[in-house]
Amino acid sequence: MKDNTTTHQGDKSLGSAPIGSFYNVEERRLLLDCSGTGSPSVVFLPAAGMVGLDYLNIHNKISQRTTSVIYDRAGTGWSDPVKLPRSALEVTDELRSLLQTAGVPAPYLFVGHSLGGIYSRRYAQRFPDEVSGMLLLEPPHEDFLTNTPKLKKRYLLQQVFPILRTLLTYKQTFRGLFEQMLASWPNSIREKLIKYHLRTLTKTMTERKNLNSELYEEVRKGGDIPDIPLIVYTAMGIDPFMTPITSKSFLRDTIDPFNKVKNTTYTNLANSVPRGEHRILENAGHTTIHTDCPDEVVEAIWNLLDSVDNQGSKLI
Repeated sequence: MKDNTTTHQGDKSLGSAPIGSFYNVEERRLLLDCSGTGSPSVVFLPAAGMVGLDYLNIHNKISQRTTSVIYDRAGTGWSDPVKLPRSALEVTDELRSLLQTAGVPAPYLFVGHSLGGIYSRRYAQRFPDEVSGMLLLEPPHEDFLTNTPKLKKRYLLQQVFPILRTLLTYKQTFRGLFEQMLASWPNSIREKLIKYHLRTLTKTMTERKNLNSELYEEVRKGGDIPDIPLIVYTAMGIDPFMTPITSKSFLRDTIDPFNKVKNTTYTNLANSVPRGEHRILENAGHTTIHTDCPDEVVEAIWNLLDSVDNQGSKLI
């Protein structure tokens, strides 16, 4: 049942949600904004610590061609709180129920960013007939558990001073980063969103606990991705949100080896389906991939929509 009330009931200090409506799902109120018309519906699955409004720039462009959906998972944004971490089974069940309750019919084209990429894959594994395509932005992958380069002890010691420095001025530092990331957002929405992020920086770390061995194992055992158009993006640049808590030498010495692991992993992921493609963005950071290169992200969604249109059967 739809609930158009815009006052958040889980954390009243957040105030009213800038856009969107609330829907009752499994005794929780979840925020979702649906804009545009057409099929398939493009659904954004945020990264850990991020919320639907962080993708407003892409959401507004996609809604000019088809239905576009942004939402806040339970425990994030303006949706009701929930204990973290959660399984991908819980998150995908919740998303499916939310989309059905909100009257957003399948098929869906998922845009999964980081943690949202794992949830996108798990949904496609469980409900293959409901997913027509996927764009994965820097998704975590179960192969990272064994292939990621091991950190040397000296790198861990080098992080002490950057972390201490950041703790002294963390609000000022991160406000500047969010202001840069959200520079094109409308003023009224940007300030509310920045305040939310500054108040919930620890929540980002809490939600990242979902990236545990149980989650990776759940996806590994979940089966293959269905035969759908798939684009996987690698961001080769330095994540600006890492610079306040990471030494320059660490970034310099570790980014290239890890990018090699990502490129191999993402190439294999893209090649796991007949219509998969791996693309590289040289000047994008992990957190800011959709704001560093919005045109490329939109282009990838257009390409996937064109592929689905040409396939035809996925639109039934």
